Amino acid sequence: MARIRIAPGISLAENELDERFVRASGPGGQNVNKVASAVQLRFDVAHSPSLPDAVRMHLLRLAGRRLTKDGVLVIIARRFRTQERNRGDARARLAELIVRAAHPPAPRVKTRAPKLSKKKRIEDKKARSEVKRRRAKPNLD
Repeated sequence: MARIRIAPGISLAENELDERFVRASGPGGQNVNKVASAVQLRFDVAHSPSLPDAVRMHLLRLAGRRLTKDGVLVIIARRFRTQERNRGDARARLAELIVRAAHPPAPRVKTRAPKLSKKKRIEDKKARSEVKRRRAKPNLD
């Protein structure tokens, strides 16, 4: 069984990818009316035995609209005139998405505002409040 190497420690079996060829709009002139050159690549993220659990969960979050309710990632490639180039483009986009999912996001480091900036903010608020207070009509009771 042929395997597609994605990243160190991650490779997909060829039979995990489902490719369908459909007619595409876009470049190609009369060719697009005759030839099914667009590729619809489907990859079952939710049930793939090739992906580690951490990568699977991150990929499910990254996929967004490209993910079906069943957990199948759908990538449509129709940028090029030929079926083979679109097929390569779809596979490259899938690999890039999996590589992004393999690298966990850096944890957020909490920071605090410096005392001086807090003090300046309060002083600015007080100055603005004073400007508005002086702008009001005097109370002549």
